[in-house]
Amino acid sequence: MLDLKVFVDADADDRLIRVINRDIVERGRSVNKVMERYEQTVKPMHLQFIEPTKRFANIIVPQGGNNHVAIDILTKFIMDFLKEEKKHPKSE
Repeated sequence: MLDLKVFVDADADDRLIRVINRDIVERGRSVNKVMERYEQTVKPMHLQFIEPTKRFANIIVPQGGNNHVAIDILTKFIMDFLKEEKKHPKSE
């Protein structure tokens, strides 16, 4: 079994932009409502529940999904692991 904990550390501004776009376009909320929800709920919940989990990660990927080097490294690692598992399956 692969035991790897990865924290994808997306930029706060990028997260906010995604929230604004999603809530306005998909949910029909006003800019004021989106900002109010972000300040009162989204950001505090991120700081309370998401950010603390970073310390448990084996790997922290900065720049979110834009870090192609990290994504390539993780992809290769996982593919190599799966190939080895296929060659030498462990009985449970």
